[in-house]
Amino acid sequence: MLKQFSQGLARVEIVVAALLAALITGLILLNILTRALGTPLYWVNELAIHAMVWMTFLTTSVVLKRREGVAVTLLLDALPACPQAIVRALVDAVILGFAGLLLWLCWRWYDPVALWEAGFDIGAFQGETFNFIYSERTSTLGLPKFWSWLCLPLFSASLGVHGLVNLIDSLKGLAARQRRLA
Repeated sequence: MLKQFSQGLARVEIVVAALLAALITGLILLNILTRALGTPLYWVNELAIHAMVWMTFLTTSVVLKRREGVAVTLLLDALPACPQAIVRALVDAVILGFAGLLLWLCWRWYDPVALWEAGFDIGAFQGETFNFIYSERTSTLGLPKFWSWLCLPLFSASLGVHGLVNLIDSLKGLAARQRRLA
């Protein structure tokens, strides 16, 4: 069931990333057109940058799920099959650990418990925690930056799901290999 959830999540991530890529293309073309006409829209650049950041994190999660990240595999390819499987499982464990660490850091950064305890009063939250995440605004759009930064906790949660599925698959493969050898 977790594997199907991971696959469905990856499909959603790819669709959203593709839509964001189309949006970025449209925004850049709009920016070119408005600048050529002498009336540039300054917010277009900022929106394109935020869309590109979200697109990057969404696609990175899928790339790591598919184990298609850029890698130098010269040493790995030289190893026999069993050590290769162990190294792959270790890489999956490191990715899962990174996702967990990033999710924990995002939890501390957003600090939803303290925000809830402050009654969702941003001023009280800032006064108690000295955390100004919810009050920072983007330069031209004027939107709260925490909406754009939400890509980090979403990425880490998604990567955690994908990393866990990959690690389970790696460990199952190792166990099956050990049974065949025994």
